[in-house]
Amino acid sequence: MSDELQYEVHDPVATITLQRPATLNALTHRMLREFREAVDAAARDPRVVGIVVTGAGRGFCSGLDASVLQATATAGSGTRPVSDDVPGLFTWLLQVPKPVIAAVNGVAAGGGFVLAAMSDLRIASTGAAFTSIFSKRGLIAEHGTTWIVPRLVGAGAALDLLWSSRKIDAAEAFRIGLVQQVVEPDDLLPAARRYVEDLAANVSPASLADTKRLVYEGFGVRYPAALAEIDAVQYAALDRADAKEGAAALIEKRPSNFPRLGQG
Repeated sequence: MSDELQYEVHDPVATITLQRPATLNALTHRMLREFREAVDAAARDPRVVGIVVTGAGRGFCSGLDASVLQATATAGSGTRPVSDDVPGLFTWLLQVPKPVIAAVNGVAAGGGFVLAAMSDLRIASTGAAFTSIFSKRGLIAEHGTTWIVPRLVGAGAALDLLWSSRKIDAAEAFRIGLVQQVVEPDDLLPAARRYVEDLAANVSPASLADTKRLVYEGFGVRYPAALAEIDAVQYAALDRADAKEGAAALIEKRPSNFPRLGQG
């Protein structure tokens, strides 16, 4: 990694820190590329059960760097990338088979708001704040936020946030369901890491991956088809070593020892 992004693994947690504090961790093309590389590395690493994303300094992420934003606005629709991925900034995080937790330490604006929204869970410092900002820049709510945010907070609250681009603090974000925990600043990273450590100690990583996939894929599926898919996955899970280990641990009254995901 470069001086713009830090990647650390302390079993069972991978921590990715955006590291441009002078710009509130505004995103450059290099940061975006290295962020993808870091997440892919964590997904492959069997030491890693969950991924924590945070920002250095007083901001989580202020969105695209001004120079990148200006170049994008100047080029217009000609900047639309050609890719086999689902389009949109950070939308690919929904397909990562491990939990991604945003530890939001300060402002999450624009692309930073997208990063937080596309993470699986959000734990916020009391000093955190959230704003989509796009409508104030003459843009629509971009990068899949019109799809994910209503599913997190409901249609009315989502339209309020995305129409107005107003800034909300951590307390309001918790009240509407955008974040799952609010903690004091000094406890932010420890709280996010404790969450992953608890998963690692008690939960099957393969079950986490299946559940994450079924939740996100189920958003766009009518319930008969969704239930059929869930039924197939749940019976396939019975053939995994995880199911046998979970049953044995219950009978033997001991903690489970589930295999990790990844190839090292």
